[in-house]
Amino acid sequence: MHTYTNAFVVTVKESPNDAELVSHQLMIRAGLIKKMAAGVYTILPMGHRVFQKMIQIIRDEMNAIGSAECTLPVTIPADLWKKSGRWDKYGRELLRFVDRHDRPFCLGPTHEEVITDVVSAYVTSYKQLPMTLYQIHTKFRDEIRPRFGVMRSREFIMKDAYSFHDSAESLDATYAAMQQAYHRIFERCGLTVVAAQADSGAIGGNESVEFLVVAACGEDSVLVNTEAGFVANSEACPTLDPGIVHHVSVPPYAMIHTPNCPRITDICAYRGIQPNVCLKSILIMVNDAPIMLCLPGDRDINEAKIQRLVGAFRWATSAELTHYLGCSPGYVGPLNTEIPVWLDYGLKTQPHYTCGANQDDHHVVNVSPDRDIPHGQWADLKMAIAGDPCPSDPSVTVSALRGIEVGHVFKLGTTYSQAMDATFTNATGTRMPFIMGCYGIGVGRTVAACIEQCHDDNGLCWPAALAPFHVVILNLCPKNTDLDPIIQRLVAAIESWGYDVIVDNRPDSPGVKFNDADLLGFPYQIIVGRKTLDSGHIERKCRKTGETIGVSVTQMDVLKSYLN
Repeated sequence: MHTYTNAFVVTVKESPNDAELVSHQLMIRAGLIKKMAAGVYTILPMGHRVFQKMIQIIRDEMNAIGSAECTLPVTIPADLWKKSGRWDKYGRELLRFVDRHDRPFCLGPTHEEVITDVVSAYVTSYKQLPMTLYQIHTKFRDEIRPRFGVMRSREFIMKDAYSFHDSAESLDATYAAMQQAYHRIFERCGLTVVAAQADSGAIGGNESVEFLVVAACGEDSVLVNTEAGFVANSEACPTLDPGIVHHVSVPPYAMIHTPNCPRITDICAYRGIQPNVCLKSILIMVNDAPIMLCLPGDRDINEAKIQRLVGAFRWATSAELTHYLGCSPGYVGPLNTEIPVWLDYGLKTQPHYTCGANQDDHHVVNVSPDRDIPHGQWADLKMAIAGDPCPSDPSVTVSALRGIEVGHVFKLGTTYSQAMDATFTNATGTRMPFIMGCYGIGVGRTVAACIEQCHDDNGLCWPAALAPFHVVILNLCPKNTDLDPIIQRLVAAIESWGYDVIVDNRPDSPGVKFNDADLLGFPYQIIVGRKTLDSGHIERKCRKTGETIGVSVTQMDVLKSYLN
């Protein structure tokens, strides 16, 4: 029999000072996790039960589409990452170290290299494909600012799957099947999710979709138009070329003195204009050569789009601005320079702009991009925002939602197999690189996202599929041994119906027990006490609705119906 005393149920009255999100606060207060270090948590027994139920749902659906489970090492030799080219590219989130023999290793933040090495060692023919392997295991990413509990931690549990194919059509089939499995997983967890087009980021590949739980606390911005059936992460959402050609007469551009106006807000205040008629110029370095990016002053640059356009880049330093343009930051502009210039489509919406003059304390007015920047190339450079035309139907606009990313699927293509020389023999006897896909779900993030959607002022309100126990029996008279056989019969009956049950047998007041039961969020509470001995009745309370119903201890079939 599971009891509070043997199941290590621990609750905390106050939330920690660093817990910003409700999910973080409640996971600490309900004794699901305990902080060990920044971004590193012990998963306590009650939390472990929730995580294991989440994991079993994932395992069920992965197995149902023909995936095979394995366990890959957390510690990865540097040679594999160097072979793929990511050892130097991944950044400081990759925790590197050397063993006693001075051999370099890393803690795995993801396992594309490892799984590619494994499959290439055993799969040699197209007849063995397609193949999908997955694991549910610990990852480590040395986040610069871990926060929000298990929502953005350094050490975390993740399901990552990897598929190998002999054709793009085969990858398409698995990619679609995996997305359907993800929808089933999150539906079984009681979550409302959206699937959005996304940027592949450090994982690589040319197509990806992320699954997001809609929540006000979400770190991701999602742009949607339900009528057009469009959903995309703001980083991946394209902005359209308006195709506008301005035929109005624009006076020749002229330089003006603008003292102490290095920012868009400064020049707007000085001239009494709006940011959308300012031209923002940014200098980047690609292979140590300068490129200028220009966009409307009221919009932000989209780094993912820039990387897709020009490849790896970095921001130019102040010294480089002075070297190439002769000015300080804030006065950069695209006129009279031989530096390549990319112009955002949004600059077609106004006939003329104010921009930097490449001279400190000076700007240029009446700049017409078509007329005055003839060497500029047009492209999509900016972050999409709510109110932009919908890429699927430009006659309508997109609106914004906040979301918590809980899953992500990628078409990797041959990104890793080519780099690591992982090949198979196709039907014509030719050696070909594997075509790959990868598919991740953050277990802790999903649990936390569920809490964000399923809680009230009193605590957690678990969906039945993830609740640590389906039923809690609150023994209000734990010293009265006459209640023991009744509780034992209740436990036996409830377990025979396929539900898990725990007994609060602590010598605490009824108020403490009621409060903790609500905090822990068990779907149903059964209250046993003196009334049970006097009248033979127990009470069943539904956590979600607060509804309480009296049931005779002899009417087990009635009690069973009340636990569905």
